[in-house]
Amino acid sequence: MSVATESSATFASLNPATGEVVAEHPVHDDAAVAEAVGRARDAAAWWRALGWKERRLRLLNVKGALTRNLNRMAELIHQETGKPLQDAQLETIMAIVHLDWAARNARRVLGPRTVFPGVASINQKAVLEYQPLGVVGVIGPWNYPIFTPMGSIGYALAAGNAVVFKPSEFTPGVGVLLAELVAGVIPEQPVLQTITGLGGTGAALASSPGVGKIAFTGSARTAKKVMAACAENLTPIVAECGGKDACIVDADADLEAAADAALWGAMSNAGQTCIGVERIYVVDRAYDTFLNTLTEKARTLRPGFDREAAYGPITMPGQLDIIERHIKDALDKGATAVVGGADSVRKPYVEPVILADVPEDSAAVCEETFGPTITVHRVKDLEEALEKANRTGYGLAGTIFSGNKARAMDVARRMRSGMTSINAFASFAMVAALPFGGVGESGFGRIHGADGLREFTRPKAITRTRFNLPMNLSSFDRTEKEMARLLQMITMMHAKRYKR
Repeated sequence: MSVATESSATFASLNPATGEVVAEHPVHDDAAVAEAVGRARDAAAWWRALGWKERRLRLLNVKGALTRNLNRMAELIHQETGKPLQDAQLETIMAIVHLDWAARNARRVLGPRTVFPGVASINQKAVLEYQPLGVVGVIGPWNYPIFTPMGSIGYALAAGNAVVFKPSEFTPGVGVLLAELVAGVIPEQPVLQTITGLGGTGAALASSPGVGKIAFTGSARTAKKVMAACAENLTPIVAECGGKDACIVDADADLEAAADAALWGAMSNAGQTCIGVERIYVVDRAYDTFLNTLTEKARTLRPGFDREAAYGPITMPGQLDIIERHIKDALDKGATAVVGGADSVRKPYVEPVILADVPEDSAAVCEETFGPTITVHRVKDLEEALEKANRTGYGLAGTIFSGNKARAMDVARRMRSGMTSINAFASFAMVAALPFGGVGESGFGRIHGADGLREFTRPKAITRTRFNLPMNLSSFDRTEKEMARLLQMITMMHAKRYKR
């Protein structure tokens, strides 16, 4: 069974562009969630016992099933989020790439390894391995309903866990289809179950005593509620929250490429991207040329639900009010609308908005907008750009465009973010070997890469005595002479003064 036992209450998944009902889904209550977690615990024991080779084979076959159903999945994403079909296809491809990496690399990253025990414990064989947690609960977002949760689901499964997945109430069908595809390849046990519902369903999953870890993606405000629910059972959590990511453009940057990447980073998926570009800081010498290039490109974009549309509607209706408030606040404080303006919000769509001369204390600069809007700022040099980019409680990702490799790397390292991309937008998201996550209000913990695999395990240390040492220091029979010999040896090894 891939989907938890249905309850009598249901809710509708709506197409945000047309308002039409995509499908009806059950609201799984506390009892249904508990049943799903119970089944997952049994499934986890079976899944773990399969071993690395069998899990790898099955997950690669899941990847194959998802690939064969790529267009089916993309069409469902298109219907539930309103994003263009090609963007939904690209998102599904990214999910496939990450599942493939997790399946192929789990044993290498997590399998038992021998570590050097040190001279003082030379008689010990020391082994480190990473053991699965059992059941992982995944609470997914609506903006990237297959790619983002796959960063937890795929890696948790590869690490040997069973997963209970609660997709967003705006995109439940994606989660249901994913569980069906997994069950088709792994029919023996429900290693992935999807539970659908509203906030209460997610709360029941987070507070379940049978869950070993929660992987959450969403707002910082909701993350705090999830953490509070997890605290009931001391359940650990990995949280990927929002961002207010900046793009820095150096004076010697390729301005055509920078404008193209920044526009995609700001406007794709209607700006509903946690790692999307929301602020651009441009060095004075390049500012005018960059802004002209950016605005020319932006004026060619049109939102809609048809195949020619650049991006789709705002998926979550309540976000429209936030976007409108941010635009108006910036204009009231003296900003200039270079493209669009307050009247660009035409529900359920928002046309491209580019704001210049925006005060740093305005909502459009300080708060996550999550819409197809962008603020562009003139700065005297990279240091000022970096200082302003880091002036935020968020710290998810960032982008730097520069013709100087060393200068770009220096700024990238000092940018307060979990990921930074140079001369491209969010290229790290496609590199499955790299960890993904933020700092501050953007959350903590990591998905993707080796760190993402370890996130869903517990490290286990094992030592085995290979032979007895001449002296046994962990014994009441220890002598003064043996202790003196130990002190002499430690002094010889560690008392040396080191010079600069």
